[in-house]
This record gives sequence, structure tokens and C-alpha cells, in this order.
Amino acid sequence: MTSTPQAQRLRDLARLRRVRDRIDREYAQPLDVEALARGAHMSAGHLSREFRRAYGESPYSYLMTRRIERAMALLRRGDLSVTEVCFAVGCASLGTFSTRFTELVGMPPSAYRTQAAHPGAGLPACVAKQVTRPIRNREARATEPQLA
Repeated sequence: MTSTPQAQRLRDLARLRRVRDRIDREYAQPLDVEALARGAHMSAGHLSREFRRAYGESPYSYLMTRRIERAMALLRRGDLSVTEVCFAVGCASLGTFSTRFTELVGMPPSAYRTQAAHPGAGLPACVAKQVTRPIRNREARATEPQLA
């Protein structure tokens, strides 16, 4: 029995959703595209292409965004050092973590930790999460109001 392209696309989307859910659950674990692809019964290249097509970013980029979101929450608490946060969210390199954090948040993690120590104190957690969600710098520049 042959499958229609639409049926195959729906099966791929279900697999991609499971991959995304796995990244959301296991962000602090060592994850790579090959392992994610094996779990989804796809090749690494096919997973990367279809994930980008479905979600607008690569699986690695999605994973790093989840890690940075969690790191932001840990840094706001203020009881862990930047290095401890780096390893707590699953990053193996402090340099890569700091670079990616700065790309997504717009400032280094140490500066974020200092600045974020008090501002969200009175906000409900659901609001603080939305307000402090990392935005890629190119997206932030596109949404900033233009000054005349």
C-alpha cells in the first residue's frame, strides 16, 4: 500500500512534535541531532530540514533556546553562579553558553544576572516568563520602534 504525500507529511509532523517534546523534557541531557533522528526513525538531514520547515529553526537552535530560557530563570533566582547555571542547563562549554546567551538575550549572562535580580519580583511567574523570553537579536531589531 502506497502512502500519499499528505499522509507522509502528517506522520513526519507527528514525529517532529515528539522530537520537540523530547527536547523540551530533556534539554539538560546531552542531545544531538543524530540521537534525536534515530528516536524519530528519520535521517539526521531529513529531521533537520523538516524541523526547520515546521518550526522555523533547526533542532539544535531550538534546544539552545530552551536551555537559555531555563538559564534565564535560574539566573533570575540569583543563587547559582553563571558557570553552575551553564552546566545545570546541559551546556558543556561556558564559552558557547555565554555566546549563545548573549545572541538570544542581548547581554552576557553575568550582566543579565545582575540586572534581573529584582525587576520581576512582583510579577506572576507566567507573566515573567513571557516578558523575559529570549528573542534573537535580528527579531528584536525588526520589532523595535523606529525613532525619527
